[in-house]
Amino acid sequence: MAEEMVTLAYESGVNVFDTAEVYAAGKAEIVLGKILKKKSWRRSSYIVTTKLYWGGKAETEKGLSRKHILEGLKGSLERLQMEYVDIVFANKPDPHTPMEEIVRAFTHVINHGQAMYWGTSRWSPMEIMEAYSVARQFNLIPPIAEQAEYHLFQRDKVEMHMPELYQKIGSGCVTWSPLACGVLTGKYEDGVPIYSRAALKGYGWLKDRILSEEGRRQQTKLHEIAAIAERIGCSLAQLSIAWCLKNENVHCVLLGASSVEQLYENMQALQFIAKLTPAIMSEIDKILGNKPVKVREPVQR
Repeated sequence: MAEEMVTLAYESGVNVFDTAEVYAAGKAEIVLGKILKKKSWRRSSYIVTTKLYWGGKAETEKGLSRKHILEGLKGSLERLQMEYVDIVFANKPDPHTPMEEIVRAFTHVINHGQAMYWGTSRWSPMEIMEAYSVARQFNLIPPIAEQAEYHLFQRDKVEMHMPELYQKIGSGCVTWSPLACGVLTGKYEDGVPIYSRAALKGYGWLKDRILSEEGRRQQTKLHEIAAIAERIGCSLAQLSIAWCLKNENVHCVLLGASSVEQLYENMQALQFIAKLTPAIMSEIDKILGNKPVKVREPVQR
């Protein structure tokens, strides 16, 4: 199934495949690597990214120390059966490692041809700016993109802070979870289905969030947004993905799918972007009631 999904994605024009050392304890990288090696696609025609932070159980196998960045990426490349990845992301900031050490380590792997670029994931704008400043101070390589959560119910960071970083330092924005762990598919409207992700062991936090008072309010709003989706001829999930892609400051939206059919349906979201007119977008904003508003600082006189 994984091979079918990767093939469908590539042949449909998808050119970014994102993984991490922690996904399925490394098995995700192994599976993706085997598929890409089997295919005869030109390496220059697609992008592979991975993320470092949680590599293993030992203390030295996690975090963003120089040791783990170098050894962790080496392990990822072995599992992927590749000489390099296009982008290696630092998956969350590391409070225990000096920023200079982190930036120097990522500069090292780029200079040694193990990655072309490095980026951040779930970092605050302040942390990204610190990494950029350190890179500029010591003539090192700064991060080029941030991976941030972005969907109908999570908007502040991507809509308020990332545009400023893009304008100031040219940082790109890669977003994940466009369907909010499945919440934006509408399947939780009547509770938590037994075969859904929220019913799985280890996902109690998601179940609690869905069944909370705020979760029920979100489902009420989704009911209204589903009506808009029906009006323009798409599913709630397709509208949710198209809405993410509509944001001009979002350069790439990462999708996760558990079947070929689901992936195919999600990719059809592309054809509905044009139908999200300013009037429709305004209608969605009105229903959600969560459009970020930047508070202007009072002028000192």
